[in-house]
Amino acid sequence: MLISRRRFFPVSVLCWLCPLSPAGAEAGADPQKGVKSGQAHALISGTVFREPGFSLGGAEIELQPDPKGNTSVKVKKMKAVCDSRGEFAFRVPAAAMSYTLSFRAKGFQPEQRPVTISGEERQDVFVTLKAREGSQ
Repeated sequence: MLISRRRFFPVSVLCWLCPLSPAGAEAGADPQKGVKSGQAHALISGTVFREPGFSLGGAEIELQPDPKGNTSVKVKKMKAVCDSRGEFAFRVPAAAMSYTLSFRAKGFQPEQRPVTISGEERQDVFVTLKAREGSQ
């Protein structure tokens, strides 16, 4: 019986040899959220925590554009669910605009946070949700 002795590169070496472009790396998180391919964009990202400072995976986040904001850019309401580390991200147009982030998770009090984008930038939002009374 003939045994082939092929050598394989570890995946980490292949990733190092063929790095992703920044747009491709961000697109992996949520490629179709709010921005057409090739357009300038901003990133609203962050982490959801629970008391006493542990990440809260599975929380629901809603990004609502401010109705009084820039009317030249149309942005629809977007929703996402945090990953297991409590992290989330939204790609939005790089136009001056205000948004409201709403956070909710079962057994926790909902929270809202305002976010303002003024151009091609990244805004990080960190929120700690408090447990509802009697849900512990």
